[in-house]
Amino acid sequence: MKPFGVKRVFFIGIGGIGMSALARYYHERGVLVAGFDRTPTRVTNQLVADGIAVSFSPDPEDIPSAYRTKTETLVVYTPAVSSAHPLMVYFTEGQYDLRKRAMVLAEIANAGFCIAVAGTHGKTTTSSMVAHILKVGGRQPIAFLGGIANNFNSNYISGRGPEVVVEADEFDRSFLHLKPSIGVITATDADHLDIYGSADAFKQAFVTFSQRCAENGKCFVKRGLDLPGTNYGLSKEADNYATNIRAAGGTHVFDLHLGETIIPEIKNGLPGLHNVENAVAAALMAHVCGITPAAIKTGLETFKGVWRRFDVRVKTASKVYLDDYAHHPEELQALLGSVRDLYPGAHLTLVFQPHLFTRTRDFAAGFASALALADRVILMDIYPARELPLEGISSQWLLDQVNVGDKHLMQPAQILDFMQNAPMEIVITAGAGDIDALVKPLEELFKKHWK
Repeated sequence: MKPFGVKRVFFIGIGGIGMSALARYYHERGVLVAGFDRTPTRVTNQLVADGIAVSFSPDPEDIPSAYRTKTETLVVYTPAVSSAHPLMVYFTEGQYDLRKRAMVLAEIANAGFCIAVAGTHGKTTTSSMVAHILKVGGRQPIAFLGGIANNFNSNYISGRGPEVVVEADEFDRSFLHLKPSIGVITATDADHLDIYGSADAFKQAFVTFSQRCAENGKCFVKRGLDLPGTNYGLSKEADNYATNIRAAGGTHVFDLHLGETIIPEIKNGLPGLHNVENAVAAALMAHVCGITPAAIKTGLETFKGVWRRFDVRVKTASKVYLDDYAHHPEELQALLGSVRDLYPGAHLTLVFQPHLFTRTRDFAAGFASALALADRVILMDIYPARELPLEGISSQWLLDQVNVGDKHLMQPAQILDFMQNAPMEIVITAGAGDIDALVKPLEELFKKHWK
């Protein structure tokens, strides 16, 4: 299938996790694919290795000659790209077929049996779990994931379908383009208020999404979200739930109840209480797709997680270093709560990079409360992404609100020096900016010092 009947696709922001998955999809189907991004990354390096042309020049003169004809050429962009970007100007003035990533993804997903995972938190882990369970159950899903799933070492899973697993991204109301056959909503904690304007408007978008799911198929929601649909959770009050949950061997073990079906003694492949909740949601969707209880159990137990989602990088008998993408107060709360449950009494050092000035401003109280769950807090400067600085909003401003005695504001080089000398037990790096550049150096440091 070649959506829109195109022969060539050019991606502006091809290194984005969602964009790169689409690039792989088209490339695999014999469409000529190229794209631009600002800097080389792990993702762009892999695209180049796969045979996809990637340019880091914003100059329209550097666009490959094949894309200088607009006939049967599609240009895909994300809302994060400014309309004033030189490439956007070039393709707009040339009257090319320009489409947002969300529209292109929806065209592909809606043509199949669309399994959509929505929610402020848990989308990437849950959708990756679903795809893995379907594969274990003998299906051949196509999946577009928001992270690198360790079972596949990719954010794109190639398959024959008809199942198409997608993350239903709420940013810019992207998920409202989808017509899910099965939809799940994991959380509706307010976010992206720079887009929505208010928490009520944000919640209303999820109400609309749940209605679209119900119109086209089935909708599952986490219990307590006050949305229509069959619910799931971690208590017997839910329609589908985990029970007898306990920490064991560095992860959580539980019994799973999917309606009348009971799957006992599942040792979750991914640690964390919030990941037990994600597992219930993923198992429920797979169950509705007809996957057997045995395959669901195997799928959950062999799930290796997602890069930067409760990603345990170094583990010894007494010390652990893990990395996580958490960048919202509720995500931090769930992350730190799960670590406390798995390693009670251990000293916890958290290195956190706030993401966006507006998010830091809008949820400062929530961030301060979540950060206070750590014994030691190290903040990096706010990662601006698409934003300009806001007067008075800084990491120091946030740190002053955190009720922890051992707290610091550091640059990356200072963090590495500090980690070599300070006593450590549990270390967590978290955030959605460029903090991921610290992960490998810290991993190597701890492997050396924690022998």
